[in-house]
Amino acid sequence: MSDLTALTLKSALDGLEKKQFSSLELTNAFLANIEAANPRLNAYVVVTAEKARAMAKASDKRRKKNPGPLEGAPLGIKDLFCTEGVRTTACSNILGEFTPTYESSVTANLWRDGAVMLGKLNMDEFAMGSSNETSRFGPVINPWRRGNEDTNLTPGGSSGGSATATAADLCLGATATDTGGSIRQPAAFTGTVGVKPTYGRCSRWGIVAFASSLDQAGPIAKTVEDAAILLRSMAGHDPKDSTSLPVETPDFQQACGRSIRGLTIGVPEEYRMDGMPKEIEDLWAQGIEWAKAAGAKIKAISLKHTKYALPCYYIVAPAEASSNLARYDGMRYGARVQGKDLADSYEKTRAAGFGAEVQRRILIGTYVLSAGYYDAYYLRAQKVRARIAEDFRAAFEEVDAILTPATPSAAFALGEKSGDPVSMYLNDIFTVTANLAGLPGLALPAALDKKGLPLGLQVIGKALDEETVFAVAAALEKAADFKARPTNWWS
Repeated sequence: MSDLTALTLKSALDGLEKKQFSSLELTNAFLANIEAANPRLNAYVVVTAEKARAMAKASDKRRKKNPGPLEGAPLGIKDLFCTEGVRTTACSNILGEFTPTYESSVTANLWRDGAVMLGKLNMDEFAMGSSNETSRFGPVINPWRRGNEDTNLTPGGSSGGSATATAADLCLGATATDTGGSIRQPAAFTGTVGVKPTYGRCSRWGIVAFASSLDQAGPIAKTVEDAAILLRSMAGHDPKDSTSLPVETPDFQQACGRSIRGLTIGVPEEYRMDGMPKEIEDLWAQGIEWAKAAGAKIKAISLKHTKYALPCYYIVAPAEASSNLARYDGMRYGARVQGKDLADSYEKTRAAGFGAEVQRRILIGTYVLSAGYYDAYYLRAQKVRARIAEDFRAAFEEVDAILTPATPSAAFALGEKSGDPVSMYLNDIFTVTANLAGLPGLALPAALDKKGLPLGLQVIGKALDEETVFAVAAALEKAADFKARPTNWWS
């Protein structure tokens, strides 16, 4: 492993500015790491080596005149973001070899600020999954191992490729998306930092849609500060997205240095789940002590509709997915299977193109939107969603941020839960509430379990108050002093 690839984004940007190395040298170091590691980890589904080197050379020239905030930083891009001239499939067979002729707003912002694209990252098909096992390209492997075992572990999902690539030093950071926890759960499983910003903070234009009222782009990075740097470039109002918020983007990096003395941090009683591992309980208690030591006040709060969040999410999200995925029929783009007539071609294309988990969610969504069930399921779920948002509004009248565990367990083995959809869905138990309420949430690594796997804490903030989230997370990161790294067994 090259020393350059072990740098944080902040230290890499500092080194580039001081001309200690060039963007081309940094990019080549990452490309060498990817070549050595990807056959084992399966994090990248497309490696854009020539494009990366060309972007790096252009960046090195720009640095002499007018460098951008991310000038020369090599990043990985989740395969959900459309990238002009580079295959984008959402890791689904139904998109075939689809190559967009346009750039997503988020990635366009990154290239505007000088970033370099290393390639496209693996993910669960259409972002539907919590283990990165539903990808057409096969599962991503977590770089962490359980004790002395050589069992392959999940990096979490759907942004498993983004998390593994960041944790294994295959990029300085990565784009990701979060519909019910798809940034924060993989970050917690891989010892990285993941941020789901406020709904509308980042444009959804050019991102393949899963559930339009829940999807939000965000970064996975090595540190809280790195995540803040990336989010500032990714965010911004976009008139092409009707849900994009017309607000200024704050300096999130500066917020990382803020004191949290005098802030009140809420601890929701409803997040103490039956059967929750003692290690998760202990970590949560430790996080509370760290916040107190940094000068924050702790207040018990009630989010009384939390127990309905998961069933509510698994009605709303599939309903929106069934609507969004209706456009994939093989007629205009993507893969097509010829049938004896148009209807037969539709059926065969969708049967061959969509994987089992995507088909399951389309069927659930179509069912809850159908005549006779719309009121009983979808409408009722929307009412529950409104109650969940009200719980948070009431809580934030008394507290500045909320502290919870990020996941109910450490990373589990591939295949361990894939045969039991309900068990798999329970991985989102601590994360879906922030999506349903449109709030910012951040997962950061804080400890190792007894088998040496990372465990994460989650900070949830008020809408558009990512700055407080970053301040609290940075204080917890400093207290936790999490320096553990996975042992390199893959290259």
